[in-house]
Amino acid sequence: MLQNRKKYGLFLFTFLLLVSTIYLFYLDFQSSHKELTFTMFDIGQGDALFVESPTGTQVLVDGGPPRKILSQLARVMSPFDRHIDAIIITNPDQDHIGGFEDVLKVYKIDSVFEPGTFNDSKTYQNLKTEIKNKNIPDILLKKGMRLDLGGGAWIDILFPDREVSLWDSNDGSIVARLSYGKTSIMLTGDSTTVTEKIILEENSSTQLRSTILKVGHHGSRTSTSTEFVKTVSPTYALISDGKDNKYGHPHQNTLDTLTSFGIKIFRTDLLGTIMMKSDGEKEEFSFQK
Repeated sequence: MLQNRKKYGLFLFTFLLLVSTIYLFYLDFQSSHKELTFTMFDIGQGDALFVESPTGTQVLVDGGPPRKILSQLARVMSPFDRHIDAIIITNPDQDHIGGFEDVLKVYKIDSVFEPGTFNDSKTYQNLKTEIKNKNIPDILLKKGMRLDLGGGAWIDILFPDREVSLWDSNDGSIVARLSYGKTSIMLTGDSTTVTEKIILEENSSTQLRSTILKVGHHGSRTSTSTEFVKTVSPTYALISDGKDNKYGHPHQNTLDTLTSFGIKIFRTDLLGTIMMKSDGEKEEFSFQK
């Protein structure tokens, strides 16, 4: 009798495990594709953005500070998924790359993209060594390049337009525009008004106009000039900043500039992780603390 109960219990456990596995695969299948997902993770003072195209291509733009990113990725990726198509380093500062070493330990990465600026920190040097050891293609992004994410989504590179190896890391940040249907997102890294001025001179207002502005340098006063905001003309502005951070980000004059144009502002320090989904016609936002 006891032996029969053990057999029944083992059968029941195996059956439930099988059902759970099938259900997780079903959820993964159901949640994938047909829309663009853009997530600004709440990783404290830093930047970490996740993009998934309608066909499932996944790009991680910056990795935030150390020991923050893996728990955030678990929110948006299937537990069975250990592959990210590309990572983009907008600039090599600690608050943008600190989490990438953790990412490389857990996920297979197909490509790395960066601007060509340098940082002599141990964090950056270790990251470069790990990329080389894993034989991951390390590609410099330049103005005019387009990353096709599939399903009608792509990322157009607006800057750097020149050699920036000797530039300040913020001035040399990658600036790009993510597009899908009627939805577009201006990705600015830590770019400054110096960079914005170059971009304004080299592109028409049509090329720059975007639904969403990822506000440069966590809302610092060194970015987000009035002319840049006017030209981009976003409906929404997203700011990645740490709660009560020592830099005072976002600065009040940046918030005043955005408010003067009637732009809706979303901040990670107030709202947590910010997720946007678009079917190419309209955007839907949700927030996770």
